[in-house]
Amino acid sequence: MNSFLVHLVVAAEDVEFDPNDVTPTWLGFLITFLIAVAAVALMWDMVRRIRRTRYRGEVREELEAEARAAAADDAVDESES
Repeated sequence: MNSFLVHLVVAAEDVEFDPNDVTPTWLGFLITFLIAVAAVALMWDMVRRIRRTRYRGEVREELEAEARAAAADDAVDESES
C-alpha cells in the first residue's frame, strides 16, 4: 500500500502543473451561490424568530403589568368600602 502511494506521489511530481486547468467552472459558482442563498435564508428566518420571541415577551410583560394594576385597583376599592 505504501509503495503504491509513493508511486502516485512520484508520478504526480512528474506531471507539469497548469494553473489554467484548475478552475471552478459553472458548477463551483452554482455550489457557492446555493450555499450563500441558504445562509441568507437561515439568517432571515433567525431574525424573524428572534423578533417574534421578543414581541411575545413584551406582550406578556404588558399583560402582567395590567393584571398587577387591576389587582391593585381592586385592593384599593375593597379598602375604601
